[in-house]
Amino acid sequence: MEPRIQNGDYIPDGLGGVVRSQGADALLERVLFRLTARRGGLPPLPQLGSRLYLLGREPAAQRLSAARQYVAEALAEEAVTVTDIALTPSEQERTRLTVQLEYQGTDLSVSLVI
Repeated sequence: MEPRIQNGDYIPDGLGGVVRSQGADALLERVLFRLTARRGGLPPLPQLGSRLYLLGREPAAQRLSAARQYVAEALAEEAVTVTDIALTPSEQERTRLTVQLEYQGTDLSVSLVI
């Protein structure tokens, strides 16, 4: 069971704890955490997180390739297969990253703005 995160914060359960996810939902919570955390930002766990925050520094022609590499690095320890990655322009010169995953025969999708 993984703590559920919404807008970068844990969701309180009203009983002094936090809402927790199970199964595929828990996996998606871990995936989102791994993709949004800055790789190397937590000294005891230097391999945790991604380098997606560096994507804006890449030339436009190389961003998709770099995104694939950064996602693969971030999710290497998860029991998922990345089947597709898409980058689309979003508001205020930001980019929406959509990652298609396969987990135990089930297709899942996660999307975030970077």
